[in-house]
Amino acid sequence: MLTAKDIMTTDVVTVNLETPISEVASIFHDNSIGGAPVVDVNGCLEGIITESDLIDQTKKMHIPTVVAIFDAVVYLDSMRNFEKELKKMTGSKVSDVYTKDVTSINIDTPLNEIASIMSDKRYHTIPVLDGDKLAGIVGKDDIVKTMAAK
Repeated sequence: MLTAKDIMTTDVVTVNLETPISEVASIFHDNSIGGAPVVDVNGCLEGIITESDLIDQTKKMHIPTVVAIFDAVVYLDSMRNFEKELKKMTGSKVSDVYTKDVTSINIDTPLNEIASIMSDKRYHTIPVLDGDKLAGIVGKDDIVKTMAAK
């Protein structure tokens, strides 16, 4: 059975936590990609940044609804969510907008499991790890290419 190491792309475009958002947009455009793993100086996976993270910077801001009761102000929405959204919208580097909790697979993950993860979670790409180091990335196009080669 095929595994991640058999179908993954090993020439992965990556960014780091200090990469400016404007540079990330150029990287995505120049390489025709929709996301990139975020790695540290040792090549260990820190998270992922996607086009959606960049698009979030240009959306309308939702101001939390408040109700004044007597001398108190009650927020009907979570202030924590508002602060997180505000940080993401005003971020200038990867560390401000990337997703930290990333689903990853290892090099020995079977193809059918990769396909299930992508389908169930609606992921387009999944980072592949060899130990704690980024070894590659599997995208939906890698799976389709493998199916076409059969």
